[in-house]
Amino acid sequence: MGTADGSAPRRVLVVEDNPDGLETLVALLEMLGHEVAGAADGEQAIQQAAAFRPQVVLLDLGLPVMDGYEVARTLRQDLRFDDVFIAALTGWGAEGDRRRTADAGFDAHLTKPVELPALEAVLARSGQRCAQG
Repeated sequence: MGTADGSAPRRVLVVEDNPDGLETLVALLEMLGHEVAGAADGEQAIQQAAAFRPQVVLLDLGLPVMDGYEVARTLRQDLRFDDVFIAALTGWGAEGDRRRTADAGFDAHLTKPVELPALEAVLARSGQRCAQG
């Protein structure tokens, strides 16, 4: 079974400390046909990743407990998450911000508020990484 855009459904972990933003993104991804879990802070993100085994992580950078950079580093150091596609989810979209997320091991950089075409493009790109893993 495919998603609304015809791509294969993904297991997506959304990590966002803003409750409204988290709820909205989870609902949108579910409507698009993906299996979705959410986490509100960095520590929850690591726990959810271990339990849910996502293919894609949409990761806010400004999180309580552990920031998004620390979460990304932790996931990248764990062999269970070798093929996970990690996209930064942030209000910061300048070139320096994008370079910093790329240097930290993120596969993509989404600027809030996330627009549907940008989100769908990242999910489509995630399929390429998941297929390589």
